[in-house]
Amino acid sequence: MSIFMVGVLAIICIIALYFNLPISKEQCEFKHMVNEIEKEKGSFQGVFTESDIKDLPSPVQKYFRTCGFIGAPKMSYMNARYEDVEFSQGKDGKKLTIDYNQYNSIKNPYRVAYIDSSLFGIPFEGIEYIYKNETPRMKGVVGKFFKIFDVTGPQMNQSALSTYLAECLIVPNAALQEFIKWEEIDALSCKATISYNGTTAAGIFRFNQNGEMISFTTDDRWVDSGNGTYEKRNWSAICSDYKENNGLIQPTRFKAVWHYDDGDFIYFDSDNMTIEFN
Repeated sequence: MSIFMVGVLAIICIIALYFNLPISKEQCEFKHMVNEIEKEKGSFQGVFTESDIKDLPSPVQKYFRTCGFIGAPKMSYMNARYEDVEFSQGKDGKKLTIDYNQYNSIKNPYRVAYIDSSLFGIPFEGIEYIYKNETPRMKGVVGKFFKIFDVTGPQMNQSALSTYLAECLIVPNAALQEFIKWEEIDALSCKATISYNGTTAAGIFRFNQNGEMISFTTDDRWVDSGNGTYEKRNWSAICSDYKENNGLIQPTRFKAVWHYDDGDFIYFDSDNMTIEFN
């Protein structure tokens, strides 16, 4: 019996040590992509000018002015961090508290993000990306080894592009790139369309009277319908609580919302969003 107990304890110790390893395959993958994005620093020179925004819809121009970007340096990439986020795995899924770390590139619509959390005390990691020649992907891993989902395909391609588009005004040099086209709707809203590698996504930006962007809504994101298939659903990204950060006015709260027939489902809710450029 003593030998058996020693063996059990040894296995428990090995598992505990494995779970607490400081690095994983997903972390390595994320850090490699981040290192490549960081090499783009300095790709854009100079500052934002009125000439840069003259062809944009009027609410987008007002956003640039309101948030202090005119005269600010043009960024090559963004790092956004969210800590202790309330996150739900689907309408009937388990609720988690996660840390979310993402990078958005400007030269191309690349976006990579890493999720860190736990399920019943076991490490849970997620990674999602649209990056170079890689197939856009979203995957989740439990215990640093067991893959619980891995989503690729045309639906993921369009969903990843629409997410990048939703964030293009948070990292506004992206809004000036040729892969995004703009159409004015009225003084408080406009439509944007992004096209890349044969995939297109579009959505509507809305602004408040102050000129702050408050929401982006699209029909070009796909959600798991629960039986192994995916369906398009209306989706929104909501920004609020704008505050000054290094001379810029930036949102500090972010929500991601699926709009179902029976009501809205907020699955990502962060009140401590922090943004850094380059």
